[in-house]
Amino acid sequence: MVHEMSTNQTKKVKPFGWHDQLGYLCGNFAGDFTYTLCTGFMMKFYTDVMDVSAVYVGIAMMVAQVLDAVTDLAMGQICDHSPTTKEGKFRPWIRRIAGPVSLVSFLMYANWFKTMPMTFRIVWLFVTYLLYSSVLYTAIIIPYGSMASAMSNDAVDRTKLSNWRHIGGTLSVTVINFAVPLLVYVNDASGNQIFSGFRMTSAALVFSICSFVLWMACYVLTTERVKIPERNEKLEIGAFLKGLTHNRGLIAIVLMIIVQECSNSAFHGMGTYIFDNYFGQGSMQSLTSPLETVITLAIAAVIVSVVAKVGKKEITVVGCLISAGVFLIAYLIHTESVWTWIVIYCGVTVGLALFNPVTFALVTDIVDDEEVRTGNRMDGTIYSVYSFGRKFGSALSSGVRGLMLSSIGYTAANAYDKVITDGIYNIACVVPLVGFGLMALIVGFIYPLNKKRVDHNVAVLKEKHAAEENA
Repeated sequence: MVHEMSTNQTKKVKPFGWHDQLGYLCGNFAGDFTYTLCTGFMMKFYTDVMDVSAVYVGIAMMVAQVLDAVTDLAMGQICDHSPTTKEGKFRPWIRRIAGPVSLVSFLMYANWFKTMPMTFRIVWLFVTYLLYSSVLYTAIIIPYGSMASAMSNDAVDRTKLSNWRHIGGTLSVTVINFAVPLLVYVNDASGNQIFSGFRMTSAALVFSICSFVLWMACYVLTTERVKIPERNEKLEIGAFLKGLTHNRGLIAIVLMIIVQECSNSAFHGMGTYIFDNYFGQGSMQSLTSPLETVITLAIAAVIVSVVAKVGKKEITVVGCLISAGVFLIAYLIHTESVWTWIVIYCGVTVGLALFNPVTFALVTDIVDDEEVRTGNRMDGTIYSVYSFGRKFGSALSSGVRGLMLSSIGYTAANAYDKVITDGIYNIACVVPLVGFGLMALIVGFIYPLNKKRVDHNVAVLKEKHAAEENA
């Protein structure tokens, strides 16, 4: 049973407004500050500073992410079984975990260990990444993502939260991709730009502190208004997995987010290599961030009204096809102009800005659909499955990038050879091209929640919750 809080309780709760949207933005801003830094620069740090082979970095990250199948689901169950306190059901976890996750996100970039034995460096990578991604990041991002359904029952409000969450993520990507290249690259004696380990560690410290401050802003500004009761029954793994096989929406969103993270991480993660190694102008990467922000914010200003008319599924397919088409053009022309690549970057961003703002709202639609079909409400559990898909996709992307870089023979010694840099360009185009095309097929043919069905579910649940309230 899910319903709005009683009349006496509601009087004490602020109505949904700008503070909730700003607070929710701050949460994703905080999470992606460290997450984007990790997916975009961690491999570069370990290959160029710690001198660890790209294949070992990729394998270490993939192995660590396997454990997310357990930790994400466990955290979803913890959330669903948590009592609803005066602070809410999910918000208390943000206050508890903000400090530890920010600290460990800094320790991943331990430049002072670069002279230690190789085994130690690989173990340090594995342990810190596992603690960050599979334990602490999970412990804060699952409650944060699940919280959207507890902040409002209104579908438009949830789309607004998804949109503002995406804006928060975009701002973090903008800051990271603009500031980090300017901070971490220095000129060597020959005038070549090289990646500085000390500066990378210093940047990680600054961003980890900023992340903690933003997490606390999220905690202070948001309010949970929907009383979601504690689940007392134990999770039956067999029944749960059987139920998943009948939930096409959840299957599709997990497949989509895995492919999406592979595509996005390849797009952004390979940026450090393509600007530095292929174009020989690593600091030029910083120009993409303000352009990406302008495009994203311009589309975000109208996306809620567009989605209300067109539908989340429908706009997602269009955005994926646009991004895939731009990468196809990039691969065919194989440009040697950094300015042409920036134009390509902007074209891809248009496609991303069409569907990324609604991705998180798709999860709340699946939660609603599950309740309509089965009568069960599993906000935390469903979001945990989605979150696992997201992190698994990101790790898989890192592994794929590591294997592909190794397959073309990339090392710190030959990183600027012509055959290597051409291989880098091809990776940067082909992986997201295939990924975004596959996403369009998954959402178009597997994901069942089109606009008509979503509107039907919203109407059914409003009537159901109203009846429960009156009862």
